[in-house]
Amino acid sequence: MTERKVSANLALTIDGRYNGPGGPGDFGAIAPYVTTDVARDQMTRIVEGKTTGVLGRLNAEGFIGFWGPVADDENADPRDRGYANWLVNTEKVVLSTTLTEAPWDRTRVVDAPATEVISELKKTGEGDILVNSSASVIKPLLAADLIDRLYLIVVPEIAGGGQRLFEDGLPGTKWTLTFQETGKLGEMALVYDRA
Repeated sequence: MTERKVSANLALTIDGRYNGPGGPGDFGAIAPYVTTDVARDQMTRIVEGKTTGVLGRLNAEGFIGFWGPVADDENADPRDRGYANWLVNTEKVVLSTTLTEAPWDRTRVVDAPATEVISELKKTGEGDILVNSSASVIKPLLAADLIDRLYLIVVPEIAGGGQRLFEDGLPGTKWTLTFQETGKLGEMALVYDRA
């Protein structure tokens, strides 16, 4: 049995930030680009072959409120519905030190370091693992060199402040660009595999 592959996805500004100077809820630079065809096609791509979703607490709580209803919305874009259905129906692991119960079905809450949780998940189960848009989980996995594939949406804006995904001190690693697409607004969908 081969180890499960670990993928992660995130949207970033060209200065490498996943939120703006206003803090964790400041998505002003990214928001205009997440409903484009390129972004929606990337969203479809990220869930292919993934059987476990891993999220931080903030995303888990925010995602269920937003994506839960989309799964049943016949008027929603089919790509949005596909992603929403994957999110609702797949096994989910939420990393949290504060949650006492799972925020939705098919979910377990784990209070342990991301590196330990991912290392254990890689050895058990079938299908691949998606760390779903949760920088708090992705960062320690990058530091431990535990990510096999990165799905990035890079938007043509400089936030000028906010949190960065790639911080100083990461181990040097080599990646291969395996997919790229540019949208009409200048947003880019990129897929990098660990070389």
